[in-house]
Amino acid sequence: MSEWHIRLARPGDAEGFHAVEEDAANLLRDEPSLQGVSLPPSQSADAYRKLIRRGHCLTAHEAERVVGFAAAAPVGRELHLHELSVARSHQRCGIGATLLEALAVDARNCGLRAITLNTYLDIPWNAPFYARHGYVELEELDSRPHLAQSLEAAVARGLPRERRCVMIRFLG
Repeated sequence: MSEWHIRLARPGDAEGFHAVEEDAANLLRDEPSLQGVSLPPSQSADAYRKLIRRGHCLTAHEAERVVGFAAAAPVGRELHLHELSVARSHQRCGIGATLLEALAVDARNCGLRAITLNTYLDIPWNAPFYARHGYVELEELDSRPHLAQSLEAAVARGLPRERRCVMIRFLG
């Protein structure tokens, strides 16, 4: 494996985002505890292009090939992480952790106060991974309606509510 780097995403990375998400989604498809759960399709390249144009998406690349990404967009004074994915061939190399830290630097530099997301509560590479990187579970969503909407959208796509959680990392 050659050296990988992180940079601000470009619209041309959108196809790579879609391909990496599809590849990484195989881990969920193979997860025994999710058998029988209908997983939603990956975001389209067009949807990723729209997020990339907003300026808060990061690409991990090896040469010019996308091997990981963080797709995020601001909501008020917070940055919402829509998707963090790393190609299976490049997992356990620190790419996901580096993307999270770079996202935090970007958010702080833009004056944002926190990064939010929703994910699986009990799958090791989901909520426990984010917890190791400073994210905490949020149970009270009244003051953050975008998070309640994000959670409801996940449930509407067929994801089991009891296995989902909302998390936040406050930026100091």
